[in-house]
Amino acid sequence: MDIVASACRSFSWFVVLAAVLTAAIAQAGEQPPNILWIITDDQRSDSLAVYNQVTTGKAESPLGFVMSPRIDQLAAEGVFFTNAYCNSPACAPSRSSMHTGKYPHRNGMFGFRPAHQKVDVASRMVPEVMKEHGYQTAHFGKSGYYIFDYPGRQTYNQIGHYETFVSRRMLQESDGSDFWFNRPWGTHNGKGGVLGTEEVFRFPDGTVKRFWRERRDAEITEEDIAQRKAVEEELDILRTYTRSNPNLIIGGVSSNTTWNTLDGATAKSMQEYLAQEGQPYTLVDGKTKANGPDPSRPVFIHLGFSAPHTPVMPSKEYRDKFAGQTYKVPAFSDREIELLPETLQQMHNDMNFSRMTDDEQQQAIRDYYALCAMLDELVGASVDSFKAYSEKRGQDFLIVYVCGDHGWHLGEQGIEAKFGPWYQSNHGSVIVVSSDQEKYPPGTVYDGFIEYVDFAPTIYESASVPTSAHPGLDGFALNHILTGEAVQRDYVIGEFNQVRGERAYLRTKDFAFSMRARPYFTKPGEGYAPGERNMWGLEASAEEVEMSLYDLRIDPHERVNLAYHELYVELAAFLRNKLGRIILGDGRVEVDWKQENVYHVSDFAPGAHDRKLDIPADILPEPQVPEAYADLIEKN
Repeated sequence: MDIVASACRSFSWFVVLAAVLTAAIAQAGEQPPNILWIITDDQRSDSLAVYNQVTTGKAESPLGFVMSPRIDQLAAEGVFFTNAYCNSPACAPSRSSMHTGKYPHRNGMFGFRPAHQKVDVASRMVPEVMKEHGYQTAHFGKSGYYIFDYPGRQTYNQIGHYETFVSRRMLQESDGSDFWFNRPWGTHNGKGGVLGTEEVFRFPDGTVKRFWRERRDAEITEEDIAQRKAVEEELDILRTYTRSNPNLIIGGVSSNTTWNTLDGATAKSMQEYLAQEGQPYTLVDGKTKANGPDPSRPVFIHLGFSAPHTPVMPSKEYRDKFAGQTYKVPAFSDREIELLPETLQQMHNDMNFSRMTDDEQQQAIRDYYALCAMLDELVGASVDSFKAYSEKRGQDFLIVYVCGDHGWHLGEQGIEAKFGPWYQSNHGSVIVVSSDQEKYPPGTVYDGFIEYVDFAPTIYESASVPTSAHPGLDGFALNHILTGEAVQRDYVIGEFNQVRGERAYLRTKDFAFSMRARPYFTKPGEGYAPGERNMWGLEASAEEVEMSLYDLRIDPHERVNLAYHELYVELAAFLRNKLGRIILGDGRVEVDWKQENVYHVSDFAPGAHDRKLDIPADILPEPQVPEAYADLIEKN
């Protein structure tokens, strides 16, 4: 099999299995394929044994034991893209980038701020386009793309492009879910607002245990304090050390069984939809009416799992499978922080993992991988249900599984979080399986760069939807990348504005670079107008833009920032100019989303994003690090 030979290779031990599993799939006539788009949350690729196997030759992650038999099987049935990168290292901007098929700098969504489509530069959404082209659209679980019906900033009304919409909140509030992190809306001193934060845990015997964690309308009672202590002891709850949110649950055991967790409820809601073929039914909230799929029309399903996002609480069934496992905590030294610019130092301080005890670190890693293993079962069952629906009707199908809307650190850079410019924040992997095996040959591994903006054109190409229906797409259909029809990328890019302000990154095979491109710690309309000081990232001093630069040739774990090292200064300036021109001047969109039609488009460098990176030979340094930090590299 010769598909971009430099980037593809087969793992033959899965091919026979894949052939058996897919040989019976009938080739459809004229009807477009049914499409299932699965996105998990905060999932690292090394939680998949198959990823570790094809990249390192062994099933364990670099940290230790993992298990993922169902997703390993799925990878055998199609193409496994091992080098995928999100375009923003946080849920909302990453998911909005996927749903619009555009980079954050071209859709104007950089963080956790509700957007809408009542602005002239608004982006179209994948379900909107699919619905217009005859698809039945359905969503189950976490959506997270933060695009609402204006004024969604106040009401969070769904925009309606998914005809059947089962939200995460619906599932959390149902009896079929284990944990409800609740912010009840009410009144406080006669004013509307949040009363506080309540945690609710449901148990298999039907009992419910709950307590207020904080309240604005009353004091926390002794009963609440006692209940919290009892629940935390019973469920072995470990909370994060982050300053910004010290109550995130990063370890523990679910209060319920696998299929009665939030993610179990998510999978069941999709299965129920498929089982209600041609029938009206009531959704899990007990009041919303929906229709099961019409078999004469193709379905487009978005399945959004919440795991392994916090709360990290695998079911006892899966936690027991990981009991006793010991993990290698990633190497970290406080001296790494010395080389970071101020905002990245602050980010580390916000999300410090190194302050935890050894036992706490072990629990956090172990429970994270156990939750990923539980998720594996739910993904596999969901795929089975979707394929059975298609097979029964002799219909073609496409499955796009996205391992993590972004990544997650388990001690790398000394943090447990995302949000950073580093590999573990931005890396993911993708599996595409199709009944059209010529497009996506079973048992194929592709290790060239892909980006999350590629999913929209991939879905459209499979469904024969013209890209003209969705102007401004930034990616390429993945089968075209496989065959070499699409441009082969020299780099990937991303941007984020949250936590510690704005930061953009550019990554190549050999270097990882990031910078502050905007001087603000807020968003357009919050203290500055869209487009204000739009050249700052190119005109400010090198110190002000707070760069980071890692030489991946010798420092693959990104421990020593060389952006201000004398041998790397010219390279850092080159990468700064390249990235700055792309994200600031090649169609940058900034919107005040609190208004109906207030925006700015910056286009002073059209074509800067050519996906090519010809670094002049005379500024390309030999791999070197400051002598004082050489031991950090050697420990890699």
